[in-house]
Amino acid sequence: MDIQAYIESGIIESYVLGLTSAEENNEVETFRTQYPEVESAINEFSISLEQQALENAVTPPAFIKANILTHIQEDDEDEEVAIPNEVVAKHKEEALIVPYSNMRYWRLVAAASVILLIVSAALNYYLYEQYLNKNNAYQALLSERQTLQANNQVYETKLKEWQSAATMMADPEMATVKMRNPKGQNKAATVFWNTKNKDVYVMANNLPTPEAGKQYQLWALVDGKPVDAGIMELNCTAVCKMKNIPKAQAFAITLEKTGGSPTPDLNALSVMGNI
Repeated sequence: MDIQAYIESGIIESYVLGLTSAEENNEVETFRTQYPEVESAINEFSISLEQQALENAVTPPAFIKANILTHIQEDDEDEEVAIPNEVVAKHKEEALIVPYSNMRYWRLVAAASVILLIVSAALNYYLYEQYLNKNNAYQALLSERQTLQANNQVYETKLKEWQSAATMMADPEMATVKMRNPKGQNKAATVFWNTKNKDVYVMANNLPTPEAGKQYQLWALVDGKPVDAGIMELNCTAVCKMKNIPKAQAFAITLEKTGGSPTPDLNALSVMGNI
């Protein structure tokens, strides 16, 4: 796993801010015990978040504080609660006046909370934007990586096909039949016929891509008669394995309708060659 890409995806920031789902929380908790880089990233972001909150704290204008204190003083003068004589038996003749001294404290706390809420909302929006950017970049990298892997797999498959073909052609039991166009057109193909097990392979060296509804078909000339040796599939880009042919004097390729034909169309003869 690319742990650095995982960290840069923004999941760490969302985890610290409490924006992740239960599944994502479990994932982060698991990775932070497995990868020291994840634990370090969590600690670093928590510290930077605290420092940024302190650095971005906004001091309210002096007149706001003066206005708050003025209102608190007025409230202290106007709002007093008389405790009934029944509450305190020892002072039946006195009225106990209790000022709301704690109200000033809570009002200051409320004002500070509003300021912190505004700062927190702005910080959360900024971090969310950063998370989206990192996540989009991470997804783009994943898509590019998957594309490269797919292309690499295609190249590896083709390389294995050519390596297998090279090994097969080096077999001394393999007879090579080079086929050319009888009318001198620039068309060519090669048949590899194993004279021991009679397996037949064909390679399209230079055959035009067949038009829609058409396929190339290989024929073996056996005792002067054409025998179907198989249809060449379009997805075969190297050497195609065809039908087993016990004996033959020549091979030819014609362009037939998709699915092949029981007899060759000699007017659509592309290439041929004698053994």
